[in-house]
Amino acid sequence: MTWREYHEATKHSVESLRRARHVLDWANMPDPFRHYEGVPVLDLPADPPAPEIPALDVLLGTLGTTPVGDGPTLLSQLLFYSAAISASKRVPSTGCKYALRVNPSSGNLHPTEFHFLTRGLKGWPDGLYHYDPSRHMAEQRGRGDFQMTLASGSAPIVFALTSIVWREAWKYDERAYRYCLHDIGHAWQALALSARAIGCDSFAAGHFPDDEVAELCRLNVDEWPMLIVSLHGKSIPVREADAGKTVWFGGQATQLSKETIAHPLIDSIHFTTKRSSCGSSGTSFAESALTGSGEITLPSPDSSTRSFGEVARMRRSALDFLGGKQSTSLAELSAILAVTAQPLSADFAGTRFIQLYMYAHRVDGLQPGVYRFWPERAELEQVKSGDQSVAAAGLSLGQDLAGNACVTFSMIGDLDRAAGTYGDRGYRYAHFEAGAIGHRLYLAAEALGLGATGIGAFYDDEVHRHLNLVPNQGQVVYHFAIGYPIPDPRVSASNEPQEITW
Repeated sequence: MTWREYHEATKHSVESLRRARHVLDWANMPDPFRHYEGVPVLDLPADPPAPEIPALDVLLGTLGTTPVGDGPTLLSQLLFYSAAISASKRVPSTGCKYALRVNPSSGNLHPTEFHFLTRGLKGWPDGLYHYDPSRHMAEQRGRGDFQMTLASGSAPIVFALTSIVWREAWKYDERAYRYCLHDIGHAWQALALSARAIGCDSFAAGHFPDDEVAELCRLNVDEWPMLIVSLHGKSIPVREADAGKTVWFGGQATQLSKETIAHPLIDSIHFTTKRSSCGSSGTSFAESALTGSGEITLPSPDSSTRSFGEVARMRRSALDFLGGKQSTSLAELSAILAVTAQPLSADFAGTRFIQLYMYAHRVDGLQPGVYRFWPERAELEQVKSGDQSVAAAGLSLGQDLAGNACVTFSMIGDLDRAAGTYGDRGYRYAHFEAGAIGHRLYLAAEALGLGATGIGAFYDDEVHRHLNLVPNQGQVVYHFAIGYPIPDPRVSASNEPQEITW
């Protein structure tokens, strides 16, 4: 199988949805929290210092300064603002609660797990850990030097972000692999931006031998490594690394469902995009990304003083938007778009593969229509004129929020160029980039007093036709909406780990 075969097979159309026979088996719903039974559990300090630097400053590349004296506090701070539970939502009909987290996820199903290696971190044993967001604790899977050769340099903290695809496939069937890749992009930026807010640099590696990383982390068969993120910087409190022998504590990964349903198409695309230790990165010389300009120059971006700590913890996925006469300003839109144009720090991010098309519904100073964003010049090119609210909702599988938002985006991925540069592995990277942009949009919207929602479901080829895209201009990989969210009274924010019932 090639990436193209998988992508074509998982496109939505009126006919494909009519043929679909997928039914949710609620009794077999996967547990959103994985645990390792029989291993030591280390506390992460409660209420870590909140990064006070403005969120927009972090999104535009400024390093924060929230000094801490030891490793446990640093880890707590880092994870509290990138992966922890931030709120709970109560289901009125049953009274059950489920968790919302700092990093967004398709369907709130959270396929991404955070594993991390530490070496020479002050006040913290060297070893391999798994983060448990349900308790805001670290499960110690092994102690000692794990030879973090997969990280860049001698980073004292290295994260391995993994996917348990079954969590998404339970609901979204074969298209779930796309959503897992988006979620990795969201988690990557949640982690990288949290690190930046407290003064750490990060670097993401996508070029790694999958099976070797899975073996190093002793991952369960249902869990796949997707991205390696190393952290470094003077703000990390360090000591001499342990010289002791590596000791494994074992630990049994919990089973998430009574039964895991096989999805051969997902297994095939994942195998296709894997790398081996003897394989090359797939890198070749490919055409550079298209550059261009538009007739509308964006004004200076608006500013916001809302702190990163507040914004990261308050971020939610809006269920719908107010619509009507509620509008955003062109300066706010300029700020939102500016954060998407910032460079990404990764071994696959030298070339960008995502182009933003925008359905402008209610932006003061901008006529309704479809626009293409050219980041190099901070300009907009008008593609269509007129009210796009009905079209945007219709293209997003009839979801009203795409029309009620102030702006909705189609992220168009140049999948051919990604594959030409990195082989089939490039399919992952284009989706990682889309998820990364999505997370930046989430935080920028929240910083400006707006709300946002990522939308993974859309009529693929209908989007292409509406945007007048020819085949070599790319394929839609993600939709995203920003506007004034309708308040959700079921949500209860919390800074404390909490017992969640299902």
